[in-house]
Amino acid sequence: MQIQSNLISLRKTGEKDLEFVLAAERREDNRPFIGQWTTDQHRAALHDAGMLHLIIETETGERAGYVIITGLQNPNLSVCIQRIVIERKGRGFGKEMLRLLTDWLFRSTPVHRLWLDVREHNARARHVYETAGFVYEGTLRDCVKTENGFESEHILSILRTEYEAEG
Repeated sequence: MQIQSNLISLRKTGEKDLEFVLAAERREDNRPFIGQWTTDQHRAALHDAGMLHLIIETETGERAGYVIITGLQNPNLSVCIQRIVIERKGRGFGKEMLRLLTDWLFRSTPVHRLWLDVREHNARARHVYETAGFVYEGTLRDCVKTENGFESEHILSILRTEYEAEG
């Protein structure tokens, strides 16, 4: 499976990519915004039929980040973008990945609802999601325990009907 545009491509993550994935996830500028998984958790995701673990590559083949999708076997057709990590920030890779992934999911799968959560203090990411058509649904208050206490997360989603209306 490969999804691509002129700017980036998405391909399935392989075992050889796990070192990159873990380093990207643990980078100081990424840690405050995302959960941390072990190598075994990432490895399990590679082989889980209900998940997609994808590498984001630039047009020159350099790894620019990764994304994890869960819920592909959800009977309610509600799929979650579990994690987005962009290593090469400020180049439009995250925005383009979200567009490509959303298009692919709504065109190639029966998904009805695509959702994600974003840390309350991550205004930059929330702006990208809302610009892409995701709608704010609510806040999970103090749901994540961090080194500095608890943080809240906002839930955003886009429904198939909203996606099709924008199309």
